[in-house]
Amino acid sequence: MTLFEILICFLAGAGAGIGTGFAGMSAAGIISPLLLTFCGVSPYEAIGIGLASDVLASAVSAWTYKKHGNLDVKKSLVLMSSVLIMTIVGSFVASLVPPSTMGGMSQIGLLVIGIKFLVKPGRPNGKFTNEGPRTKIIKAVIGGVLVGFICGFVGAGGGMMLLFVLTSILGYEVHKAVGTSVFIMTFTALIGGVSHFGISGMSNIPLLVLCVIFTFIWARIASVIANKASERTLCRAAGVVMVVTSVIILYFNFIR
Repeated sequence: MTLFEILICFLAGAGAGIGTGFAGMSAAGIISPLLLTFCGVSPYEAIGIGLASDVLASAVSAWTYKKHGNLDVKKSLVLMSSVLIMTIVGSFVASLVPPSTMGGMSQIGLLVIGIKFLVKPGRPNGKFTNEGPRTKIIKAVIGGVLVGFICGFVGAGGGMMLLFVLTSILGYEVHKAVGTSVFIMTFTALIGGVSHFGISGMSNIPLLVLCVIFTFIWARIASVIANKASERTLCRAAGVVMVVTSVIILYFNFIR
C-alpha cells in the first residue's frame, strides 16, 4: 500500500464519517467514487468497501444519538422494513438495467435537498400535529419504498433521502431524524456489504481496514458534536454536507 492510497483512505473516511455523523448519509456515497477514481478499485469492490465502512460508522452514530435521546427504535421499524425489502428489489432491478442515468439523477436530487436544508432549515411548523397513526404508517411505507429502491438501485444516497423523508414527510425533529436514519442505514449497509463480499470476495483488505477505521473515528466525532448543536445548526450542517458531496460526485461522474 502506498502513502497516496493511505491519504485517499483518510480523506474518504473523514468525509464519509462526517457525513454520517452530521447528516445520516451513506458512507458508500463518498468512499466508493474516491476509491474508484484515485485507487483504481473496481466499481463493485469500491461499493463493497463503502458499505462495509458504513456499518460501523452508522452503528456508532446511532448509539451516540440514542444516548442523547434522539432515536426511537420502535417507531422506525415500519420505515426500516420497507427500506430493507425495497433495497433487495432495487438491487435486483439494477442487475437488469444500466444504473448510470439513475445515479446522476440521484445526485442532482440530493443537491436540491441539500439546498433546501440550507435555505429552509427545520420542520414545517404544525404540519404533522393532527395526523393519525394510520396516516403516519402509510407515509412511512411509501417513503421506505422510495428510499429503499433508490439505495438498492444506485448503491448510495439512501441515508440523505431518508433524512428528507423523516423531516419533510414524517415530521421528525432533525436530531431524531439523523439518529433514525443512521440506525436504519446500519442494517441496510450490513445486508449490502454481506451480499457484495459473498458474491465476489474482497482482495483489497488494507484499503477496507483503513476506510472502516477512519470512517468509524470521524463518525463518532461528528455525531458527538451534532448532538450538542441546535436543530437549525445541524440542519444547515447537513445541507452543506449534501451540497458539497453532490457537487464532488457530479464532477467525477460527468466532467471527468
